[in-house]
Amino acid sequence: MDESTQTIYQAIAKVAKSGGTTYYSDIAPLVGLDMGFPPDRNRISDILDEISRIEHANGNPLLSAVVILKEENIPGQGFFTLAQSLGLCDGNPESELEFWIQELRRVHAHWGSQA
Repeated sequence: MDESTQTIYQAIAKVAKSGGTTYYSDIAPLVGLDMGFPPDRNRISDILDEISRIEHANGNPLLSAVVILKEENIPGQGFFTLAQSLGLCDGNPESELEFWIQELRRVHAHWGSQA
């Protein structure tokens, strides 16, 4: 995990511990990225993908569930694409929303129990 990924990981873990959510536009600047710049949006997506893959491999819920789009109050499509690739949801928009709600609850429960 590189320094940028570690920084984002620590930031969203703190959000998860508090039982909250955060916006892509709030975490991107932590590593010098601008969500108005497409390559930076791709980089944030890659970082969040890596974090959730690591968490999934360790048997934990997808930590990136706490990062949402300000306009829509749900994660970006990359979150759902990852979940589908891991066999966690089927790609149906209605079931994706339900999956995210359940996963967010799991993230909050998991991280809320961490010291």
